[in-house]
Amino acid sequence: MNNLNKDILLGTAIGDALGLPIQFLEREVVAKNPITTMEGLDQFNIPAGTWSDNTSLSFCLAESLCNGYDLNDIINKFTKWMYEDYWTPANETFDINYINYFAIVNLRNNGSPHVAGIDNKRGNSDGSLMRILPLVPYILNMEEENRFRIIKEISSLTYRHSGSILACIALCEFAIQYINLQLVEEAYQAMQQTILQLLKKEMFIEKDIPFKRLVGLSYEEFKAIELKDIHSTEYVIDTLEASLWCIFNTTSYKDAVLKAVNLGDDANTVGAITGGLAGIIYGYDTIPPEWLEVLAKKDDIIELANKLDSIMK
Repeated sequence: MNNLNKDILLGTAIGDALGLPIQFLEREVVAKNPITTMEGLDQFNIPAGTWSDNTSLSFCLAESLCNGYDLNDIINKFTKWMYEDYWTPANETFDINYINYFAIVNLRNNGSPHVAGIDNKRGNSDGSLMRILPLVPYILNMEEENRFRIIKEISSLTYRHSGSILACIALCEFAIQYINLQLVEEAYQAMQQTILQLLKKEMFIEKDIPFKRLVGLSYEEFKAIELKDIHSTEYVIDTLEASLWCIFNTTSYKDAVLKAVNLGDDANTVGAITGGLAGIIYGYDTIPPEWLEVLAKKDDIIELANKLDSIMK
């Protein structure tokens, strides 16, 4: 497995931190002064290298997996993040997504982990997609049925809409297939087949299914989508498509995450997911050292990744 956990955790945190200063700025605004390196946010006293809830919740999941798979332990970690500033870059929780807030409140009040998450169109945003990649090394060698069940359970802690769950499966499957095949195009094709099978199995027979571009376009066709037709909103399909599009249209970690965050809108989330994938593809050692130097809690992140590596070998 080499340094897969380090690739994912550092890759995610760097992408998140690059995008945080321009979170929710429109693409046209970002284009006038695009991100080229780590920046802070002076008006909120946020230094360069600060990451958001995307990464905090990813680390909560990763740390919980050090003790095996236990939904209740994951819930405890999420609750500690929200109420006790656990796994936050400066020991202070900020940028709490409102759906995460209500779901974690439900979980804290002894709500079932299988039904606490939001199951409506408002729950079809990218709040579980942003934290799912640390699960990949744990489920890498499992049978499909078990992989899908665990992904569904992890997503459903906060987001249990079918779109969010299928997006999480698609992202994890692309990552797993890349690890196995070492070819982006073949990983994409394998992921497409998985999603098509699940759509048929679950009988998602909507006329205009949200996955139609992901399952209907060839690799070259998807790669060739014009920038104006790639959206980086909080909608889970937009985020998944934007992250894959950035991976397909770049050839290095640096270029992938810069393309991602400069899409604007939900820049740090697209940056985090793209960063996690780019970490898997190119390796954490290709991340610009000047970015790593300012990354909040870098040593703690590396320690967590090393702990996971030692447990999963």
